[in-house]
Amino acid sequence: MDSAEPGIAMAKSDKLEMGATRGPTMSSTEVVPTSAVNGSPSLSRKLSFGKKLMGSFKGGHHLRKTWSGHMKMDSEDVGSEASLSRASSASLSFSYSFTGFTALPEVSDTAAFGNNENEIDLEIQETRKSLMSEPTLPIYLKFTEVRYSVVLKGITTTTEKEILHGITGSVRPGELLALMGPSGSGKTTLLSLLGGRITANIIQGSVTYNDEPYTKSLKGRMGFVAQDDVLFAHLTVRETLTYAALLRLPRTMTREQKEDRAMDAIYELGLERCQNTIIGGPFVRGVSGGERKRVCIGNEIIINPSLLFLDEPTSGLDSTTALRIIQVLHGIAKLGKTVVTTIHQPSSRLFHRFDKLILLGKGSLLYFGKASKAIKYFSSIGCSPLIAMNPAEFLLDLASGNINDVTVPSVLESKVQSKESESNTRNGKPSPEDVHEYLVEAYEDRVADKQMRKILMPLPISEDLKATLSSQKRDWGASWWQQYSILFWRGLNERRHDYLSWMRITQVLAIAVILGLLWWKSSSTTTRGLEDQAGLLFFISVFWGFFPVFTAIFTFPQERAMLTKERAVDMYKLSAYFMARTTSDLPLDLILPIIFLLIVYFMAGLRRSIEHFFLTMLVVFLSIIAAQGLGLVIGASLMDIKKATTLGSVTVMTFMLAGGFFVRRVPVFISWLRYVSFNYHTYRLLLKVQYDHVPSSLNVTHLDNGVKEITALTVMVLTYRIMAYVFLRRMKLPN
Repeated sequence: MDSAEPGIAMAKSDKLEMGATRGPTMSSTEVVPTSAVNGSPSLSRKLSFGKKLMGSFKGGHHLRKTWSGHMKMDSEDVGSEASLSRASSASLSFSYSFTGFTALPEVSDTAAFGNNENEIDLEIQETRKSLMSEPTLPIYLKFTEVRYSVVLKGITTTTEKEILHGITGSVRPGELLALMGPSGSGKTTLLSLLGGRITANIIQGSVTYNDEPYTKSLKGRMGFVAQDDVLFAHLTVRETLTYAALLRLPRTMTREQKEDRAMDAIYELGLERCQNTIIGGPFVRGVSGGERKRVCIGNEIIINPSLLFLDEPTSGLDSTTALRIIQVLHGIAKLGKTVVTTIHQPSSRLFHRFDKLILLGKGSLLYFGKASKAIKYFSSIGCSPLIAMNPAEFLLDLASGNINDVTVPSVLESKVQSKESESNTRNGKPSPEDVHEYLVEAYEDRVADKQMRKILMPLPISEDLKATLSSQKRDWGASWWQQYSILFWRGLNERRHDYLSWMRITQVLAIAVILGLLWWKSSSTTTRGLEDQAGLLFFISVFWGFFPVFTAIFTFPQERAMLTKERAVDMYKLSAYFMARTTSDLPLDLILPIIFLLIVYFMAGLRRSIEHFFLTMLVVFLSIIAAQGLGLVIGASLMDIKKATTLGSVTVMTFMLAGGFFVRRVPVFISWLRYVSFNYHTYRLLLKVQYDHVPSSLNVTHLDNGVKEITALTVMVLTYRIMAYVFLRRMKLPN
């Protein structure tokens, strides 16, 4: 089987050469199997990504050679002005397809680049055209002496805890930088700082992008994939990426182009087989963990970012799936992107995919440089593995202070012996604190100054490129109305499964049937029957006040993570989201009340008239919208489901008691409660609809034509929603 693989791969490459008009040649010794590109054991795959890489990676070194021709900024020659100048000028003249997933052409090979615009999928015999050509802005990320501290407020004292202790490093376009270290070492904090996601507490040091500080305009050139997969559970893979494309891609693109870009992302990431499968969640079965992670990556690379940050993209995945994701990231980086990712405990195959490595331990920098030279560096300071082991495991053991299977440096042994002689103890092993202190001092003495000098060298970047990067203009991907429309339909598609679930429908139907049986053909001709009907009307006002409140309470707390994620990248305006979120619920909220009233109204023998039936329905609808507004206010003001549920219960019970049915002689000092209770106004309107002249036996006074009640409910609808928007606007959503 091993001997057959090169022959099959050669046949595959021959087909690719026949499909392309021009392209670099490949010798038989430079064949790259398909499995080496996409992480799959199969030699053929229905992915344009694999074919692009096969067409560009012929020889295995072609892409690296090409990129180095434009940006040769290795750690040994970071200050090469000529190479940096070529990189800056090349970035403005080259055009990449989709998200940069096409190999960078050599300057002299413009014909090959231009003629490779149409790509042929050999398996499905379908020509897929590159829809968009746009330059990828190269961004060189540098950070020096980055320190971060949090303020811990106690009951009587306030202390400051330092999380990061002077971290220095850099990464250039075309490189994949891994931030590695044990849990609690500060990896995620450093990644968030570099990605502009942390602005609070105490931050010291410098973080620059092409020698410019962070600006809001960088949001459109950055992709940030959080560790938690924040996605809508009931949307399919295709719907998720399509909505992201419609909201984030520039207005200059048509809707069809944006939808095609989403499909390109699906094919690039190998998601075509599950494109019509829902994402799923804890209680809903959907795509696998690796596919869900690739969807998160697709949400970010769909905008063709210059910088891509990922927080532990391989957590919880098997080694094969993790390798596939890292290979995708490696391919993205080699095509001109700057990729930074945290990694917890990679396999040896994953470790060798990294270009640069930052090793952190207790917030301190233990190593920064090429990943391939990390073992050599630690061996030079006396720390070598005694047994064959994964390089990542070896480095993590050192960062944790564990040197059970590691040689102990003589300096550290002497230090331990001196401590033992002073304390009269015989342990023989250095403590984790001693190991950590030794590693920090060794790096500062041997490497830190040299790396600092290289990083501080200015980048010869043109002023036009700096002006493009430092522009303060915020470009929205869609107009306000387009944002509202897209978010409206996205909300409708996502929540229709919950609103129209069999449990909710069964609940409403069961209550409706029970009410219809209890009030079966009730009559208003007698005083007893009149009071019974009044009780039914009050229950309807309470039920369709209670139900919407507790549905709306969960609206913003449940979507807090999604709102934070999407607002962090300026995907849409908050006003557009709020309007879409509050109006997309209305069509779903009004379906069940119609079914409910159709059952109860005629079973209970209420006033048989089409006019009075529709008036009753309109009153219930107005009550639902007002109650929904109250739930939105409670949820937006607290942003905590437990607290909001508690406050909602107290409020709804209070409004019910003040509704005018249980207590009719309310004391003056608390009688104002009835006027802010939607149950009170709904109950009075339902009585007015059923009885032209409300009998005095019901003790309902000052009920004229119902204008006051309608006005009060309308004011509640508007006031509650304005209050909810203000609370949502003032809420500091954490990044």
